[in-house]
Amino acid sequence: MSALFDELKEGLQEAIDYEKGSGTAKVTTYHIYPVREYSNSQIRELRMKKGMSQTVFASFMGVSKKTVEAWEGGRTHPTGSACRLMDVLDSDTENKLPFVKVTSA
Repeated sequence: MSALFDELKEGLQEAIDYEKGSGTAKVTTYHIYPVREYSNSQIRELRMKKGMSQTVFASFMGVSKKTVEAWEGGRTHPTGSACRLMDVLDSDTENKLPFVKVTSA
């Protein structure tokens, strides 16, 4: 089976055991860090670091090339969701969100 199926099966078994009184509850806490704001120069540096043209970067971000030009020119600023996506792009870690800390007990 898939890893996702195995994780779901394990989680359901833990829930059943807990309800029957024979298991302990596992608590997972997510700490979401504040949205990092990017300056116009930081946006350009990130785009250049990843080797993207403004057109490719705009496509990745889901915005128009004119929007990227406005960000880099300092005329407008990206929204929180765009900044989160830039965090993911800027992150060097795979399969881990750079703005979430997960703790389990």
